[in-house]
Amino acid sequence: MTLKPFLTTEWSHLAMLNYEIDPAILRTFVPGGTELDEFQGRHFVSMVGFLYHNTRVLGIAVPGHRHFAEVNLRFYIRHRGPEGWRRGVGFIKEVVPRWAVAFIARQLYDEKFVARRMRHTIESPGVDSQTPTRVEYAWHDAHHWQRLGLTVAEPAEFPNLGSEAEFITEHYWGYTARRDGSTSEYRVDHPQWRVAPAQSAEFFCDVAGVYGEAFVESLAAEPSSAFLAEGSAVAVYRGARLAQS
Repeated sequence: MTLKPFLTTEWSHLAMLNYEIDPAILRTFVPGGTELDEFQGRHFVSMVGFLYHNTRVLGIAVPGHRHFAEVNLRFYIRHRGPEGWRRGVGFIKEVVPRWAVAFIARQLYDEKFVARRMRHTIESPGVDSQTPTRVEYAWHDAHHWQRLGLTVAEPAEFPNLGSEAEFITEHYWGYTARRDGSTSEYRVDHPQWRVAPAQSAEFFCDVAGVYGEAFVESLAAEPSSAFLAEGSAVAVYRGARLAQS
C-alpha cells in the first residue's frame, strides 16, 4: 500500500543563514537514537525563513491556513536506517503566524512550534525569472520584532557536490524528542533545490530572549554561508516511533 503524506505544500524563498557552532551546545537537544551530523568536521545551526503555499492536511485545504510564513532555528542530525544513514534535522524553535498550525505540530509531532505575529517582504523583479533580489522575514518575539533577510545578485543553481550548500539543503528526515522520552522520525520529500548565494545577509534578533544564552555567541558571528533556496513542492509524512538500539 502506498503511504500517503500527512501534509502537502509548496515551500518557496528559503532564506538560509548558516552558523558554525560548538557541538557541545547542541548535544542536549539531540533526540535519542540520532547523532549530530557534521560537514568537514564542523557543526552548524541555520536560521531559515520561508513561505508555505497551497497547504493541505490529508488532502484537505483549511481556509485561512494555506499560505503563511515560517522562521526556524534548526540543526543537523542523522540516524542509521536499514538502507544507511538518514540525514535529518532537529529544531530549537519554529515560528508560524497561525495558532492552529503550531497546535497541530506540537500535538502530532511534539515539534517546538509557537505562534507569533509575522510579516515578510519579497522584492522583485529578480536576477532571473524566479529569483528575487531580496527577501526578509520578521516575527514578534521576546517583546520585539526580530528579523532575518538577504539580498541576491546571482541566479540560482544546483549546489556543487560536496559543498556546504549541498550539506545544508540535502536533509530529508525530521527527528523529534517526544514527551514520553521516545523519538519520532518523519520523512520530508522534495526534489533537490537550486540555491543563489547571498550578496549580503542580515539577522537582528534578541538571541538570548528568543533562543537562549547558549546560542548568543554563534548567532552573533558572521554566517559561514547564506543563500536563497528556491524551494519546491513538499510532502511531509506522519511521524513514527524510532526504534532505538
